[in-house]
Amino acid sequence: MIGLHQYFTPVIPKPQEKNMSMKKLLTLFLLLFVCHHAHANNIQVTNATLTGQNTAEGYWLVQFDLEWENSWRTNNLFPDDGHDVGNWDAAWVFIKYRVSGGEWQHAKLHSDGHSTGSGTPATIEIGLPNERETYHSTDNPGVGAFIYRSGNGSGTFSTTANQLRWNYGVDGVSNTTQLDIKVLAIEMVYVAPGSFWLGSGGNESGRFIAGGGSGAFLATESWDGCIANTSGCLWGASTSGNSTIGGTGNLHDHYPTGVEGFYSMKYSVGQQQYVDFLNTLTATQASERAYTGGANRNGISISGGVYSTTNPYVANNFLSWMDGAAYMDWAGLRPMTELEYEKAARGPANPVANEYAWGTSSIANAAYTLSNAGEANESIATNYNTSGTAGNVMYSSTRGSIDGPVRVGIFAAHGSNAGRVTSGAGYWGIMELSGNVWERPVTVGNGTGRGFTGLHGNGQLTAPGHGAVAAWPGGGESGITGATGSGVRGGSWDFNATPLRVSFRENAASTISIRNIRSGFRGVRSLPVAVGE
Repeated sequence: MIGLHQYFTPVIPKPQEKNMSMKKLLTLFLLLFVCHHAHANNIQVTNATLTGQNTAEGYWLVQFDLEWENSWRTNNLFPDDGHDVGNWDAAWVFIKYRVSGGEWQHAKLHSDGHSTGSGTPATIEIGLPNERETYHSTDNPGVGAFIYRSGNGSGTFSTTANQLRWNYGVDGVSNTTQLDIKVLAIEMVYVAPGSFWLGSGGNESGRFIAGGGSGAFLATESWDGCIANTSGCLWGASTSGNSTIGGTGNLHDHYPTGVEGFYSMKYSVGQQQYVDFLNTLTATQASERAYTGGANRNGISISGGVYSTTNPYVANNFLSWMDGAAYMDWAGLRPMTELEYEKAARGPANPVANEYAWGTSSIANAAYTLSNAGEANESIATNYNTSGTAGNVMYSSTRGSIDGPVRVGIFAAHGSNAGRVTSGAGYWGIMELSGNVWERPVTVGNGTGRGFTGLHGNGQLTAPGHGAVAAWPGGGESGITGATGSGVRGGSWDFNATPLRVSFRENAASTISIRNIRSGFRGVRSLPVAVGE
């Protein structure tokens, strides 16, 4: 975290003095949300300031520069696979503020009035808590913005003087007040709409199958969300005589199936990301959400009321469902579903029996050692597999003496030409969907999970520190205090290879509410006007 910290009190200048006065008066606090990712993407937000105040309408333009390395956009991700789908990476940018040293709040953004400034030609897309309804300044405001390439290309993404319109009047902020501002960014990946397969046709425990048969199920726009052992519906193979799919029924009309497309975090939540989250909460909220036990490479601790970590680039384990849900609410994201998990890994490609996230059924099996452990360039020192058929991944056979998860994106650090299999990436370039830390998606294996409607967080938690979206699994009048409706997919750093398979569902409907050495979290966002359409 790098930053410039200075309080300021906006002063309304005379019209002819406004431009000069703004330059002199407005120096903001910037929390630089640095995520050191695969290929050293180093997403950075710099030079944040307020400009263009409109006192009559009550808004500021929050201006900042944005940059990350190894960005891309393409119309055809894999030209030889016949699917002809494009994708890109993006930054999800959101703003926190506080008045006179008070509690941090989430800034409400307008539906328009934003710009990308100069540099890489880019698009700005505002995200709402409920993408099925129209913008409303208070009931359904902008909670963040996607910024991404507007044309095909690759390399460093760099834009200067991006501007997001913050409706500070709607947030109850006066025209002249003392403010702190934090501009934050999370790296995301676009997953295109379209049909895809659920289940691999292999023998994974609890795998999805087509109702009335035994092979994989093709999820399409025409599927009505029915879950039954009949033709045209989704079903699940039994596990030791017990079904992980639950009884017959239907998904909610707005359940995010993945067919509609979505954005996914490229990596699971890292420890510095989580520390930055904790440091914007009240002491009560942060205490509820923090693990500071120091086990299994989790380096988060607190001193003088401030959280920090000795492993900022390592995936954050010891996250309960409630912890992850609170983080996603705070960031304006939402939990992914287990259907979206399979699409994130497999894409539109034909399934491979017993495959891992990189699309083959072969896996590295020699113990790794680390170089630069705990640093931004933590990497695999020995036994990095370069066969091109066996994916690199952190699990029981490769962890050796490494007693916890590793840096997010670590397996792509051996060169941008490593390829999907060698770097252990999913179809779209989403990392560590197999291994490292558990994914915690919304299940289809019980009624609570099936009732998920895909609403996003609005940036605010309850006073005790719980996620506040009552419609999420585990939610209610007191916030998200339980885990029913969630599950576990993807395996982890100390499990054997079997649970790492994309279609392994033995724990897909398991209600696990405690913090665990294996559990992480990854959030997503629906595409605008996508879920249920």
